[in-house]
Amino acid sequence: MEYSLLDRPEQIPKVFTEAWNNRDATKLASLFDPDAEFVNVTGLWWHNREAIQKAHTYGLSTIFSTSTLSLVQTRVKYLADHIAIVQANMVQTGQTPIGGVAQPGTRRTIFTFVVHKVSDAWSCASAQNTDIVPNMETHVRDEEGNLRPVDYRQSDGTS
Repeated sequence: MEYSLLDRPEQIPKVFTEAWNNRDATKLASLFDPDAEFVNVTGLWWHNREAIQKAHTYGLSTIFSTSTLSLVQTRVKYLADHIAIVQANMVQTGQTPIGGVAQPGTRRTIFTFVVHKVSDAWSCASAQNTDIVPNMETHVRDEEGNLRPVDYRQSDGTS
């Protein structure tokens, strides 16, 4: 399946969200170089377009089958005429319930895409998705082995 060429870097997150909302992992993966890198919010790391497509085919049919991804803001920083970093603030709703969570809440993320111009089109060499955890500074692993967000500015360091 052939997709239109992207002539501006800020189109990458726009097309990513469209592909997500249409459950089109093939279109989503087409944004990436054949040897692209992708790190998701939990640190899973995929090393090529095929792995990115496989992971999103699974995720969009299981974890995010009824979700909606919305693009809030996009910023582009050019490193050269043909290289840019695109950061996108996104909101995701409707994640599939699991493990006692009847309806997972809204998630906000920052996506960072490292993109470059190949011939006349922009392509993604690497992407990382980071969950936004409001009012927290970092994560710690507690005595039970659970990773939890904390704010060291609070006197007791708890979340």
